Amino acid sequence: VQLQASGGGLVQAGGSLRLSCAASGRTFSRYAMGWFRQAPGKEREFVTAISSISRGNKTIYADSVKGRFTISRDNAKSTLSLQMNSLKPEDTAVYYCAADRDGILSHDYYRRSAYDYWGQGTLVTVSS
Repeated sequence: VQLQASGGGLVQAGGSLRLSCAASGRTFSRYAMGWFRQAPGKEREFVTAISSISRGNKTIYADSVKGRFTISRDNAKSTLSLQMNSLKPEDTAVYYCAADRDGILSHDYYRRSAYDYWGQGTLVTVSS
């Protein structure tokens, strides 16, 4: 599967952005999907993930974004979304979407190695 992330941009602190990740192919609904981010000079970190619909569309969030970010998926459109509200300067990063063929939120859902496919990233900049 190929993933294409979009929707990044410049926003003031407290503002909102919605990221999208378009997936090719007809197997999108079977995958667990995740969002990671990488700030300048830092390692890529887990943001949030959602299981496949057959696994209950379960979601999980990093503590740093819980209550502010919402992950969702539209299987009919093969699209993953990330609604980001109450943005903070520390949310500034390149955001990547990723897909896990297993479909479940495995025990290592927060690790890059749990995901099989990656998008190219979209830059989010939050100004103070």
